[in-house]
Amino acid sequence: MSVNVNRSVLDQFYRYKMPRIIAKVEGKGNGIKTVIVNMTDVAKSLNRPPTYPTKFFGCELGAQTQFDAKNDRFIVNGSHEASKLQDMLDGFIRKFVLCPECDNPETDLHINAKKQTIGNSCKACGYRGMLDTRHKLCTFILRNPPEDTGSVKKKEKKSKKKDKENGSSDGEASNHNDIDAPDAVDGDDDDQDWGEETTEEAQQRRMEEISAHAKNLTLSEDLEKPLEERVNLFYNFVKQKKEDGAVDSSDKEILAEAERLDVKDTAPLILTELLMDENIRDQIKKYKRHFLRFTHNNKKAQKYLLGGFECLVKLHQAQLLPRVPIVLKDLYDADLLEEDVILAWAEKVSKKYVSKELAKEIHAKAAPFVKWLKEAEEESEGSGADEEEDDNVEVVYSSSARELKVETVTPEKPAEEEDDLDIDAI
Repeated sequence: MSVNVNRSVLDQFYRYKMPRIIAKVEGKGNGIKTVIVNMTDVAKSLNRPPTYPTKFFGCELGAQTQFDAKNDRFIVNGSHEASKLQDMLDGFIRKFVLCPECDNPETDLHINAKKQTIGNSCKACGYRGMLDTRHKLCTFILRNPPEDTGSVKKKEKKSKKKDKENGSSDGEASNHNDIDAPDAVDGDDDDQDWGEETTEEAQQRRMEEISAHAKNLTLSEDLEKPLEERVNLFYNFVKQKKEDGAVDSSDKEILAEAERLDVKDTAPLILTELLMDENIRDQIKKYKRHFLRFTHNNKKAQKYLLGGFECLVKLHQAQLLPRVPIVLKDLYDADLLEEDVILAWAEKVSKKYVSKELAKEIHAKAAPFVKWLKEAEEESEGSGADEEEDDNVEVVYSSSARELKVETVTPEKPAEEEDDLDIDAI
């Protein structure tokens, strides 16, 4: 979900948007850290390198930061909530992104290494000024200038070539540049031609370059991306299918895309978020085929499905928390979860997807079903007579008591045994 870059602007049609920060806490004890999963996308919306806001967080929190641009991992040491980082990002935007004159984020930074100053120019209103360099982040910016700050020589060559074609002398072109940027000391430090990239022709050229680059993306390039980014690509693929009304019949395409991005194990977590809500019992039946393509004989995918279910309980706690045991039974009966996976999950309360407190509540609600599974497993190891008796026992859900109970039912003699489910035949 996107938000306004300047969050003090409440207009829903405000043109400058950015993604909400997604934060993931990893590790424990002294090694705990917060990975900002989508920092690259957030920074791109602000026209700033992703290292800048990450370092800003470190300065404000007094925490160390780590950058792995190759794998798109931007880390702040310690455990920090996404909402807290989002509020902190507002401070970065106010200090280092918004124009002080018009409050628009269409600004560029210009570094003068010799003078140790940071210039700020606005493409929207034409403002040019200097940043207050007392903030700790400014030291980092001066040592790590934006990539485009050192492109002045190339622009000078282009400008001189253009002037020659128009019959202008090199001296005239040089004088023009001096007038355009009177504060320039070193061509490598200041960007004299600040307005060059704002022309409609230049913008159109950039859009064409971006479009051409997107079209040339190959399978290998996608696979080289970090897991978080590949998961986001898969999320957007399924979301688009859902918005187009085509998701119900796209189970094979969804599987193919997951395999292409090598996210088959984590896919059930995404599918649970996009295809299920408080009506999960009906949706298990509706999308059973979609989930089976991932969870069939894949215990790791089943674990992610359980994680997705925990997230759903968090979102629809009032409706789903009392129904945890019967939903687990539905997933078990649909062959989406295997017995040993459920029992292993029940052994350990984890805060990977929800808080420790909610995880304990979920496990407590699941206890009757887990107990039945364990007893059924123990009895299955007994005599054949015990097995026959066990076949006459069924776990049912009482809507009045909102809990599982065991009942003895009269078995019906089947005409013939039902064949085992063959996922490949779907």
